[in-house]
Amino acid sequence: MSNENEEIILTPEGLEELKAELEELKTVKRKELAERLKVAISYGDLKENSEYHSAKNDQSFMETRIIMLEKMLTKARVVKSTDASVVSVGAYVKLNDREFNEVVEYRIVSPAEADVQSNKISYESPLGKELIGKSVGDVISVTAPMGVIQYEVLDIRAK
Repeated sequence: MSNENEEIILTPEGLEELKAELEELKTVKRKELAERLKVAISYGDLKENSEYHSAKNDQSFMETRIIMLEKMLTKARVVKSTDASVVSVGAYVKLNDREFNEVVEYRIVSPAEADVQSNKISYESPLGKELIGKSVGDVISVTAPMGVIQYEVLDIRAK
């Protein structure tokens, strides 16, 4: 479990994405929800008004996300990978999955930025933990649900 005062490590792009999301929520989304609430209230009887309750629920989730983003941004420390000799946060890493002889590429990011569909993996993930500090040519083993997978580090790019 992460410490309440622990810093949040972000790439420069991750910082910009979080700032953009926060801005969108505070401006566009807040106005949209206020309008939804206004319309729902106009329907009368709030006890049985599903539109009103749905909008209030969405508003609660949005305000919670705004608070979370604001806290994350106050604790953010931006890191930029500049050394391509070892894997670090922000680096792009090309790997060979030895079992399937398949080349995959990932970017090592913070947990806040991780997105497997975009090939962004957290440095806290099992694969991310094994990769940090490794160099080209190193072979790592990662325990996955299907068993142990071996990867060879083929290339490291700072950007």
